Amino acid sequence: MSAPLEFALDTFGDVTVDADGATVAYPQVIRNVVEQAVLADRLGVDAFAVGEHHRADFAVTAPEIVLAAIAARTERIRLGTAVTVLSSDDPVRVYERFATLDAVSNGRAEIIVGRGSFTESFPLFGYDLSLYQELFEEKLDLLDQLLGEGPVTWQGELRAGLTDQHVYPKTGGRIRTWIGVGGSPESVVRAARYEMPLMLAIIGGQPERFAPYVDLYHRALEQLGVARLPIGVHSPGHVADTDEQAREQLWPHYRVLHDRIGRERGWGPTSRARFEAEADAGSLYVGSPTTVAAKIAKTVRALGLSRFELKYSSGTLPHEAMMTSVGLYAEQVIPQVRHLLAA
Repeated sequence: MSAPLEFALDTFGDVTVDADGATVAYPQVIRNVVEQAVLADRLGVDAFAVGEHHRADFAVTAPEIVLAAIAARTERIRLGTAVTVLSSDDPVRVYERFATLDAVSNGRAEIIVGRGSFTESFPLFGYDLSLYQELFEEKLDLLDQLLGEGPVTWQGELRAGLTDQHVYPKTGGRIRTWIGVGGSPESVVRAARYEMPLMLAIIGGQPERFAPYVDLYHRALEQLGVARLPIGVHSPGHVADTDEQAREQLWPHYRVLHDRIGRERGWGPTSRARFEAEADAGSLYVGSPTTVAAKIAKTVRALGLSRFELKYSSGTLPHEAMMTSVGLYAEQVIPQVRHLLAA
């Protein structure tokens, strides 16, 4: 592995239901996310990330504000996004928000930038979706220069240029910035070219199928003369006391989320058999602490990871179940993974 192994949690602020099955209001969902992060910090999880979405089924549209609220109530956990949709944002504002978060959190801010798998932010902020690729390329180039915290002179085609421009506040360093990748070789090489850590979003199928991307990243870094950088994996899951309990708790909420997105993207409805197959051999980390730990350890070994990031929220899964999952992940899964890897 290229760096000490870190364990993280992330959430999109999924709109949940309460014990009676009633939909929880957006403000309470956001407050619940803060409580989940506070618990993760208290129990020693290394990092906590919040996604950015602009649609009805996710409550968090301004993750940096949520992270700032978390920063004020935590002491050590690193705080980032999953992901910042850079294509429909402005790099200067991204830098300013995260530099401010870094100050509030005493140096704990980090960014995961990506193009995003949802596209609602493009029309919302007035961007042409046909420029999906070009917007990301150009804005990443500018953000990379801004992160150096020196005067920036830059010229692009889709955004006004800058001449000898400073941005504030200065952090006195460089905010750690990952590139989130869903499975594109070009994106993997781009991460290497910008000397940024790689975060692989593996949300289905066997994790081992991403080994060629890991190899490509290492080869690209070597050709560029860059030392090895961290590689992380983001995958969904849920932890409960037993395998049966974890699957029974997760399944109805997993189905709601999958089928809602599927209707938008032309997928057919999911089935319990497909859910079980993902839980058995795919990229769904659901089960008892022992089961989930064994599966994480296998993925870490197969891909040489420096971070494993569990998306512990899933559709309408209730807050109480997520709090239990966070606790078991921190107190039982993480120690077991470390033991398995040491052995």
